[in-house]
Amino acid sequence: MASEAASERILVQGGIVVNEDREFKADVLCENGKIVAVGENLNADGARVIDASGKYVIPGGIDTHTHCQLPFMGTVAVDDFNHGTRAAVAGGTTMLLDFVIPSKGESPLAAYEKWRAWADPKVNCDYSFHVAITWWDESVAKDMEVLSTEKGVSSYKMFLAYKGVFQLPDSDLFAVFRKIKSLGALAQVHAENGDLIVEGQKKMLEKGITGPEGHCMCRPEEVEAEATHRALMIANRANCPLYVVHVMSKGAADEVRRARQRGWRAFGEPIAAGLGVDGSHCWHSDWRHASAYVMGPPLRRDPTTKVYLMKMLATGDLQCTGTDNCTFNANQKAMGKDDFTKIPNGVNGIEDRMSIVWHNGVTAGILTPQQFVRATSSAAAKIFNLYPRKGLIAVGSDADLVVWNGSAKRTISAKTHHHAVDFNIFEGMEVTGVAEVTISRGRVVWENNELKTVQGSGCFIPRDCYGSVYAGIEQRDLLIDADEQPVQREPYSGPVWSPAVEQ
Repeated sequence: MASEAASERILVQGGIVVNEDREFKADVLCENGKIVAVGENLNADGARVIDASGKYVIPGGIDTHTHCQLPFMGTVAVDDFNHGTRAAVAGGTTMLLDFVIPSKGESPLAAYEKWRAWADPKVNCDYSFHVAITWWDESVAKDMEVLSTEKGVSSYKMFLAYKGVFQLPDSDLFAVFRKIKSLGALAQVHAENGDLIVEGQKKMLEKGITGPEGHCMCRPEEVEAEATHRALMIANRANCPLYVVHVMSKGAADEVRRARQRGWRAFGEPIAAGLGVDGSHCWHSDWRHASAYVMGPPLRRDPTTKVYLMKMLATGDLQCTGTDNCTFNANQKAMGKDDFTKIPNGVNGIEDRMSIVWHNGVTAGILTPQQFVRATSSAAAKIFNLYPRKGLIAVGSDADLVVWNGSAKRTISAKTHHHAVDFNIFEGMEVTGVAEVTISRGRVVWENNELKTVQGSGCFIPRDCYGSVYAGIEQRDLLIDADEQPVQREPYSGPVWSPAVEQ
C-alpha cells in the first residue's frame, strides 16, 4: 500500500499559476509530496512532466463541509470516506473538512476516535475534522480540551436546529462559545430556529402537506436569517469568532455581511447546491426527484438566490464554498414518502463544487480566477489554519495541485459521477471548467478522466488553534474589559422604599 501511494517527482510545465493574490506563468516542481520550485523554464531532471500549456494550475480545492458515511435520521449516508474522497479528486478537490457528530450524551472524544477509525483506512486524499457539540456539560468541556490540545481539532459546530436531537439552547450556546474562545478554536453554527421549524412541521402536516415541498415551507428564509443573527450576536458577546455554515438565503447572507460591517468576527459559507440550483425542485411532480433536493436549511425557491450568494463571494462578504455533501439513495429518501419530516436531509456536491463555482462564477463574469481560488481553497486554508501548507502554490506548500481547463465543458450526471448515490442534483447541467489532472501531495490521483487513487493514502491533517481568525481578538478583549468598568460615585444616602414602610 505504501509503495503504491508513494509521491512522484513531477514537473507541471507551462501553465498559468493562480493563487488568490496573483496569476503568472510558471512551472511547478513537486518532490516528496511538497512543492520544491516555482518558476519559468525549470529543469525536469528526470521528473515526470505534465503539460499544462494553455491551462491554469491552481491549488487543490478544500471542501469546508462534508458528511461522509454520517449516521443520520435512522440511516447512513452512502458516500463513505472512500467514495467521498474519490469524488473529490475527480472534481479537483484535494482536502475535505468533515464533521464528527456525536449523538446526544456521547463523548465527543470517543466520537472523534470512532470517526477516525472509519476514515483513515478509506481516504484517498487529505482530510481533517470539525467536531459538533450536541449537548453540554463539564465532561464535554474536558473532551474539547483534549481534542484541541492533543487531537488537532480547532473548530466546533453547534446546531440551532434539530430540536431534541442536536439543538442547543442559547444559554448552552453562549457557554460553548466561551469555551471555544478559551481554546483559541473557531465556532461554527447551523443557523435555523429549531423551535419554529417544529411548529412549522406540525402546521404543514395538519394541512395535509406531506411531500418535500412541506420541508421548504416549514423552514422559510426568515427562520434561517433570525438564527444567523442570533448566533452572530451571541458569539460577539463572547468575542468568539464565528463561521456560519451553509448560508442558503439572501437574508442569512445579509446578516453575515452586516455583522462584518459592525466589526464582528464573522465568516459565511455558501455551498455548491445553493450556488448551482434552487428549491423549486422540491415542488416537482415526481416525488423521487423532489425528495433528492431536501436538505437543511432548504434550497430557496427564489431562482436569483444563487447569483446573490455568488456576488457576495466576489465582494468578500462570504468567504468559502463547501458542499454539505450528505447523500442518500432513493430507498433511503423514501423513508419519508408519507411524511416529509422523515426524509433524510442531504444532497451531493463534492465532485461538482469546483465546476459549479467556476461556471456560475468565473464564466458568468462574477468571479476572477483569483477570486475562484480564494473561494474554493485559500480562504478555507486561512480560516481553518491550514495556510500556507494548503491553499497556496509556493515552495514548501503541499503538492496539492490541479491542472484546470477553464474552457472545457462537461455534462453532470449520476451515470458518470464518482459518488455512491443514485441521483445528482445538478443532473444534465453543462458546466464550463474541468479538472484535467489532480495531484494530491505529489501523487497523480486523477488524469485522463480516470481515477488513480489508493484507499488509505490520504492523511489526517491536525490543525492548531489560535489561527488567523484570532488576530486582534486579544486587543478587543482588552478594550471590552477597559470599557466594562464601574462608575466611581458617592454612595447613595437617601431613602429606600420598603414594603413594610408603605404598610
